[in-house]
Formats: sequence, structure tokens, C-alpha cells
Amino acid sequence: MRQRAALTVGDPDRARLRNRVIEANLPMAGRLARRYTGRGESYDDLAQVGALGLIKAVDGYDSSRGVPFVSYAVPTILGGIRRHFRDKAWAIRIPRAAQELGAQVPEARGRLAQQRGRQPTDRELADDLEVTVAQLLAAVAALGVYRLASLNEPRPGADGIGRHALKGAVDAGYATVDEHLTLRLLLAAIPARERRILTMRFYGDLTQAEIAVRVGLSQMHVSRLLKRSLAQLRTGMPR
Repeated sequence: MRQRAALTVGDPDRARLRNRVIEANLPMAGRLARRYTGRGESYDDLAQVGALGLIKAVDGYDSSRGVPFVSYAVPTILGGIRRHFRDKAWAIRIPRAAQELGAQVPEARGRLAQQRGRQPTDRELADDLEVTVAQLLAAVAALGVYRLASLNEPRPGADGIGRHALKGAVDAGYATVDEHLTLRLLLAAIPARERRILTMRFYGDLTQAEIAVRVGLSQMHVSRLLKRSLAQLRTGMPR
């Protein structure tokens, strides 16, 4: 790093030395990233975040201060990994205070359970963390949205049925009810003889000739009345 700092900005050896430092310290960044595995993020993602933190440390290090590079790089890399968890890893953006409190809950719950020989109550846990019960419950609820469950993931106790099969949907029956109510009003506005002809045609399943005999009209007249009534109903129905 001192050799690199001694070179001018345009010297091609600066880039070469920069790459050497990054490559030499990638294993360190990987070890730091491994500390945070098991918290919902894959090691590969964390290692990539650690590598970006290492690059930031290499570019920001000032050798003239006399501080060892590792002493500067480690906090920089760990800070980048923590920011990743805070800002990028959550499925839903949660206030930082709730994130930090939620991270303390598992340790505090385990410690109190060991001391008391039982699981602590919400009040005991809140008192230990010096927060209100409402703040504690909000933080615990926030932990549940770190990773949202996939809709293809089977729901517990649902015999392997995916969550997508259990999600709500619009019931088509509501539209049928609306159409039925609208149609009743439209039918009420049609003369009684035309309503009778419609009933015999569409509910009694009679032919136009059979209807004509029952109402004492010609088949052609029945046909005209049916067309006029249907056109009136279609005009009144919502599109």
C-alpha cells in the first residue's frame, strides 16, 4: 500500500498493486463474511458484500497515517456487511430501531430462560431490554418480515398445498348477484305480455311457434317482440 501511495495517479502500476492487495486480502473478507452466515443470507452474497467492503477499504486507506491496513479494513468490511443486513436484506423496510431491538431479543430470551428455568414473559423481556412491551412486540413482529415466504412454499399443516392455492381471490358470484339485481329492474320495466313471452322462451324453453299459439299472436310478431325486449335488456345492462 505504501508503494502504491508513492506512485502518481496515472501510473499503471497503481492499478496492478491495488489488485494485488485486493486479491491478497479476499480470504480475510471471506472469513469476516462467514461470521454472519445462518442469519438468512447465503455465504456467497455475504462474501460479495465483504469483497466490496474490502475494495472500499483499499481505495480509502491512507498509508501516511501509520495505521496498519488490516486495522482499517476490518471495520470497513464489517460495517458494509452490517449495512447490507440493515438496508438490503429485509423483504420490507423496517425502522432501524426495530431491527436493532429485534436482533437483541433472541439473546435476551435465551439468557433469561436460563436464569429463570422457564421462558420469560413479554413484560420480563421488555424490562430486561429497557423498552415497552409494545416496542418489544413490534420488534418481534418485524423479524417475521425479514424473508417473506414464497407462494410456492407449502403451508405448514396444509398437506403440501402451496400458499398460492390458499390466497384469496375475487368471487365471481358477486358479479352475478349485481347482474341479477339489475336484470330484475329492467324486466320490471317491460310490459307484462313481453315478460311472459321471455319467460316461456328462456325458462319454459318453448319455440316461437309454441309461444305464438299460447299468446294468440303470429310467430313473426312473437319474434319481433323478443328482439325488441332483448335489445332493451342489453341496453340497460352494464358493459
